[in-house]
Amino acid sequence: MDSRRGVSREELKQGAVVLLAVLLVLGLVTAWSVLIPGVMDWDNIMVAVIGSLRLTGPVAAAFAAWIAARRRRAGRRRTLTTWQAVRPPLAILMVVVGSFAATMTVLTVRALLTGEGNGLRAGGVALGAAGLALYVVAGWVAGWLAPVAVAPLIAGFGTYALFTWVASGAPWADRLTPAGREPYDAFRMMPLGTFTAQALWLVGISVALLLGWAAFVTRQALALAAAMIALLAAGTGVARLLSEPQAVAVSENFAYSCQEWPIVVCVHPGMRGGLGELGSTFTTIAARLAGTPAAFNRVEQRSRSDADKVAKGVVPIYVDDLDAGYAARAASEFVEQLARPCPGSPADGYRAIVIAWLRDEPLPSGPLAEHRRAATWFAHLTETQRRDWLRMFYTDFATCRLQSRYFGGDVRRDAPAAPSYPMNPPFGRETPDAPAETDGSPLVTPR
Repeated sequence: MDSRRGVSREELKQGAVVLLAVLLVLGLVTAWSVLIPGVMDWDNIMVAVIGSLRLTGPVAAAFAAWIAARRRRAGRRRTLTTWQAVRPPLAILMVVVGSFAATMTVLTVRALLTGEGNGLRAGGVALGAAGLALYVVAGWVAGWLAPVAVAPLIAGFGTYALFTWVASGAPWADRLTPAGREPYDAFRMMPLGTFTAQALWLVGISVALLLGWAAFVTRQALALAAAMIALLAAGTGVARLLSEPQAVAVSENFAYSCQEWPIVVCVHPGMRGGLGELGSTFTTIAARLAGTPAAFNRVEQRSRSDADKVAKGVVPIYVDDLDAGYAARAASEFVEQLARPCPGSPADGYRAIVIAWLRDEPLPSGPLAEHRRAATWFAHLTETQRRDWLRMFYTDFATCRLQSRYFGGDVRRDAPAAPSYPMNPPFGRETPDAPAETDGSPLVTPR
């Protein structure tokens, strides 16, 4: 290529090297940011690579627009054949796909070392390459149609804004874009045929757009006919996309990784590294809820979009990643659902005391003096006495009907569940003739 064509051969080589390096670095950084912390499986790797197109795609589109605008300005009156017209954008596409392959190789090595699951999906790789093809072709056509100095900015920001807007629309719309919407959920995956159908749509629309532009530039009917055939292929891909379910529960495609004792805790296989901390946290909660309507003996990680009901004794939890504090966050979310909030009423302060205990957090003092007295009284109970107390008053706790009279006097381990409890005087009064018996430990009285 000589300088009369808008871009010299040396400029093109240098630009290709710079583009390759920029896309590789940007792709790795973006993909690493998409990776769900702590999840080690192939599906996560695949989603990360496809997610990196959100930034690498617009950069590729901007570079293609820059080359196209310069060639258009330098060769307005030249007559081109179809091959001459499509060869430059195809060369750019080879460079871009090369950077994508390098990114894919780096993450594949990571997956081979730590990955779980069924291995690399060829459909996912094809989808990534097809998505970049659409970005390059869109940038090329934009630069050709608007051969101005700001053409790269128009192509880059334009494709980013357009595909982001489409992906944020209807639930099925993100399938039409090269990169899906956020947030990424390791617990929901696309059906196996969706990657292939989406790649067919993206390749079809890219080829149709490129050949349609070539037909406009060269005035050749054969190029237009080929563009129509490519458009039919794109339509086939869309039809297949719309016929596929939007997503399938991950539990339909793999077996849980579970810890069986002392309670059963099951998580996404890629998150099995979190079983120990989750098991420890929820075993404590299960022991405190034993004998109440909320008692459970099995914990299952689920997707937030999963609306399926769970069996009795099974608790669904939501773990988005394995960042520090993931078990505490999952436990807090579960415990908060046990009792409805009652803001603005005294019962909310008592609810906060029980919630804090179930979360294994320091007991709050509360906004009122009666809350502080209740927290002090509850803090002096033994663990066994607190569990007995919760069994007796769980319904009041769950329905926001706790009162100050429930936080005073003694708590007997074998005390019957009577609505009139506590039988002893409220906090602040002692009953010296009351026997201190039950499980061998002295009953708690306020100090």
